[in-house]
Amino acid sequence: MSTIPLTKRGAEALKEELHRLKTVERPAVILAIAEARAQGDLSENAEYDAAKDKQGFIEGRILEVEGKLSVAQIIDPSTLDAGGRVVFGATVDLEDEDSGNAVTYQITGDDEADIKLGRISIGSPIARALIGKEAGDTAEVQAPGGVRRYEIIKVRYE
Repeated sequence: MSTIPLTKRGAEALKEELHRLKTVERPAVILAIAEARAQGDLSENAEYDAAKDKQGFIEGRILEVEGKLSVAQIIDPSTLDAGGRVVFGATVDLEDEDSGNAVTYQITGDDEADIKLGRISIGSPIARALIGKEAGDTAEVQAPGGVRRYEIIKVRYE
């Protein structure tokens, strides 16, 4: 299995989710199953079926998160020395050459990506266009509406 790149913040978020799943959600669903069993006939017990479904989801998510963490390559952007180039974990200030709008993105792993927070996946078209470039360069991104051009204003590792 190949490694999964994660920022330090992303790895911490997955560890927190795993802890919550194991210490809060798993015991709660076990209790819900026990309470539903106490009601009698399980063949027509909707609460039991719902609790078992939720248990399956929780156990599956625990396995998924444990698997991701086991193959994670954790990268702390603040320790990077990429010589001003855009790399995984970098935060990039851009200016759309057509509209003049400024945007800032951090390049993260798939699990961390959230456009509302300015985090884009390493596999996204814009991240692929930015990787390896530095301040002053122009990145061309194939977007649904055509090619968009962004000037890289600043690259930070924070």
